[in-house]
Amino acid sequence: MKFVAISDTHCRHLNIKLPKGDVLLHAGDITYKGKKDETDDFLNWFAKLPFKHKIFIAGNHDFYLEKEKFANIQSIIPEGVIYLNDSEVVVDGIKIWGSPVTPWFFNWAFNRKRGKEIKKHWDMIPADTDIILTHGPAYGILDTVLNNTNAGCKDLLNTIEKIKPKAHVFGHIHESYGAAKLKGTHFINASVLNESYELINKPIVFDI
Repeated sequence: MKFVAISDTHCRHLNIKLPKGDVLLHAGDITYKGKKDETDDFLNWFAKLPFKHKIFIAGNHDFYLEKEKFANIQSIIPEGVIYLNDSEVVVDGIKIWGSPVTPWFFNWAFNRKRGKEIKKHWDMIPADTDIILTHGPAYGILDTVLNNTNAGCKDLLNTIEKIKPKAHVFGHIHESYGAAKLKGTHFINASVLNESYELINKPIVFDI
């Protein structure tokens, strides 16, 4: 099965050129200011894309998806689109778990304090998960920011090392776009924008 991974589109989605695939994964930051109209615009675009399965999570910019009631969010999700929020979907036998949570940074959306508070989200991930879809990276893997420090989550890394999923797809740290395979897991930072919010990175394709 062919997967296409993107992240951090920040309202630039209309200009993205997507390759063909079976499943489209978006790892969050669908909006720039987190407004409902930005969210609606993204969903209208996402729903029309020619993929058999279209799956997305929120990111730290997506305030509407954090603050709005769950029932109201579900009512605007188009048919054929799957929204994950600390939840799972099974696609042709492949188990995908998605979470928007990232370590605390300037009170953005879906922020959790490092340690016990964020670990409880990773403890929810089933041990038989094939693909972990999070907005932020695990510590030390495609998570380096401009000052050369690591912004990823150590507790997420510990969880990934225990579960050993086939893939971990994320974004958030624009400047660390790319892919790496470590200990059997394919790590993919699918941020399509660079640190200057320019649309220069290509979607990343992988197979399972």
